[in-house]
Amino acid sequence: MQHDNHFLRIGTLVGGQDAVRVIPQILPHGFESFSLTFWQTTGGIDLAELAKQVREMVDEQGVVISSIGVFGNPLTGEGDNADTLASWERAIDHAHLFGTDIVSGFTGRLTDRPIDESLPRFKEVFGELAKRAADRGVRIAFENCDMGGTWWKGDWNIAHNPQAWERMFNEVPADNLGLEWEPCHQMVSLIDPIPQLRKWVDKVFHVHGKDATIAWDIVKEYGIHGPKEFVWHRTPGFGDTNWTDIITILRQAGYKGTIDIEGWHDPVYRDELEMTGQVHALNYLKQCRGGAFVPNPV
Repeated sequence: MQHDNHFLRIGTLVGGQDAVRVIPQILPHGFESFSLTFWQTTGGIDLAELAKQVREMVDEQGVVISSIGVFGNPLTGEGDNADTLASWERAIDHAHLFGTDIVSGFTGRLTDRPIDESLPRFKEVFGELAKRAADRGVRIAFENCDMGGTWWKGDWNIAHNPQAWERMFNEVPADNLGLEWEPCHQMVSLIDPIPQLRKWVDKVFHVHGKDATIAWDIVKEYGIHGPKEFVWHRTPGFGDTNWTDIITILRQAGYKGTIDIEGWHDPVYRDELEMTGQVHALNYLKQCRGGAFVPNPV
């Protein structure tokens, strides 16, 4: 465990439904934080009880719950997203019980409409959620995944392009609205993540540990609309990004949060190699952070 003054925790994502089963199995690997995620709904889960059970596991180990994520479409509320907005409200109301002040997720989107057309509904929904969160000392962090969408059409999320961020934060200019950032989602769009992080770092509330590998030879020969894949999501330590740079930029800006590894995407370190890849990423990111804390001579 590092000295607090030098600390930027490295952890991983765990499904909220699975947290009580999974966390005790992976705690011994040395994860320092856990980000709990829910897909579309917190469902029938008693969040107060879940918080109690999870805190009993992690508190004595000096490990924290870094954030709670709700990943659905709170702007339409259609079909499987019927409970998404209410789940955001529940997550905001219960965050303090988990010891976190961050709730994250997709913005939602008006299905298959341009991003501009979603902004009035975004303002309506997240204007209210931002107030609710501010009243409870909670920050909202938007995940940047495009979920297969573009500027012109898609589903789930409008927060996947820096121009959309500008417009979102103009619509709801709240200090407690920010980003859940990772290099991977930028690289999938062929955006260079490092200068972007330097520009946007003050709005970065949470970082996902996910990288990418871009096959520039394929891009140059076949472009990005051909049948050949040109980019792969990667677990940190296996992708193209210099995480020492990322951690340096975060620390220079006074970032006090966590980097939580988002696994389950790597094309190689998957299936029976999933935890192998994640623990490699954990140790790799700890090295990028500077390794074990060493006190200065007095």
